[in-house]
Amino acid sequence: MPARDRYHDWVKETLVNAGWTISHDPLSISIGKLSVQIDLGLESLIGAEQGTIKIAVEIKSFGNVSQITDFYAALGQYLCYRVALAEKHPDRTLYLAVPDPVYDLFFMEELIQKVLQTYPVKLLVYNLLNKEIKSWID
Repeated sequence: MPARDRYHDWVKETLVNAGWTISHDPLSISIGKLSVQIDLGLESLIGAEQGTIKIAVEIKSFGNVSQITDFYAALGQYLCYRVALAEKHPDRTLYLAVPDPVYDLFFMEELIQKVLQTYPVKLLVYNLLNKEIKSWID
């Protein structure tokens, strides 16, 4: 099993406190001879009539010296995971969880914005100080 991101437990606790139920920790998906493990699978009841929302969350801290290298890895993982989810769990929406300082500074860089326009990524921005989800970006 791959090593957990250093904010894994924090993001997990924050989502549970926000009303999400953990269904998988991690969410494992096998296609052919390869398996991937997305950090969390979660569900939330939106109402008896409307059913349940199902998501998967890949958590990243961007804690290495080079944020661009972290971004390359995160984007590659996200795109592979999105394909795997579409194949095996098409009812789940994938989110990439990033800390708010990384989103506020690095993700606003012109190159990163252009990449995200070309390869849309759903983001969950988490606040480290307040232990809350700052925003969901679709």
